[in-house]
Amino acid sequence: MGDPAAILVAARDEQGRVGATVGALRSRFPGVEVIVADDGSRDGTAAEAAAAGATVLRLPRRGKGQALTAAERAAPPGPLLLCDADLRGDPAPLLGSAADVAIAVFAEQSGGGFGLAKGAARLLLRAATGLTLREPLSGQRALSAAGRAACFPLAAGFGCEAWGTAAAATAGLRVEEIELPLRHRATGRDLGGFLHRGWQLADLLLALGPTAVSHRGLRLPLVGWLVGAAYPEVAAVAALGVVDDVLGGDERGIRRHLRAVRTTGTLKAVGIAAAGLVATRRLSGALLVALAANAVNQLDTRPGRALKAYALAAIAVRAPLLPAVLLAPYDLREKTMLGDGGSNALGALLGLRSVERFHGRSRAAAIGALVALNLLGELRSLGAIVEATPVLRALDRIGRQP
Repeated sequence: MGDPAAILVAARDEQGRVGATVGALRSRFPGVEVIVADDGSRDGTAAEAAAAGATVLRLPRRGKGQALTAAERAAPPGPLLLCDADLRGDPAPLLGSAADVAIAVFAEQSGGGFGLAKGAARLLLRAATGLTLREPLSGQRALSAAGRAACFPLAAGFGCEAWGTAAAATAGLRVEEIELPLRHRATGRDLGGFLHRGWQLADLLLALGPTAVSHRGLRLPLVGWLVGAAYPEVAAVAALGVVDDVLGGDERGIRRHLRAVRTTGTLKAVGIAAAGLVATRRLSGALLVALAANAVNQLDTRPGRALKAYALAAIAVRAPLLPAVLLAPYDLREKTMLGDGGSNALGALLGLRSVERFHGRSRAAAIGALVALNLLGELRSLGAIVEATPVLRALDRIGRQP
């Protein structure tokens, strides 16, 4: 694999430890840039890392995966070495591996919990890739140039290592574990330790589920399927959206999907209309469901935008507000994404409630308004219209990360 182009270190509240780690890495790899991604630390982590000679990226708190992704973008092309901020020992033997992803196994284990998160990671990776690993969550790893391209952008949070391993294996790259005399600060069997492992397990499950890359280039878990799980009446719509999320191509807009004919977007459009027809037994109901689903989906181009639009419309048609209330904090902070599964399902909920609320001329007016909105979105991005309208732009940016 050769010498790394850079060494990436994600750190949060590691004052008193990160300086020694950076110093040891710079001594072992002279001339190699050590990039510390300070993930919203509340102490002197950034200053200590900079004093030790690292290039420091000061970031808002977004989690380990996003911090490492930011560091990778700042690194020059070539192989990478990833290390935890409290590492003790020499990770250089990882770079001697012929594998594209070389993962360190600590020769001596100390501390830790009951192995639930690690065991879950082993089972999930074995099911997804056939790999059997001793340390699937190890943060000490070397990536070849090909391994780097396959792994980044990493999944959010503590699921980043497992996602990267799965991505490399799925791409047909070689993954190898190497036992090394390394040490780091292990989390104990106290409240803080169990909370850490709980978040680690949750991040792991989300990372190995459906994910997508956001407008910022961040890989986020798609959680819109939860809307379908919570509201069975739109479960089919959510499922069609997830299929489009996972298998869809680059086509955008109804016209492009119809021209291509055989796309997941075309399947989704026909399927949502059919689901609306079955649920309402009315052609007008099918139109309301399909048009509302597509309108909300067109707005899902920035964090929180679709959820805010849904909440305003939900008040008018008496649709449930709970999905927006629960999902908005995570969507706005770019911890998760709705995806087509979520935005289409929320729009379908609005459509179904509109069928119950509007009749006769009022229903025809609602269909006409949605047709106009969808046509406008085809001719010009609804997101662009929001950005160009001062009042809508101000409302749209409330609560969003800078």
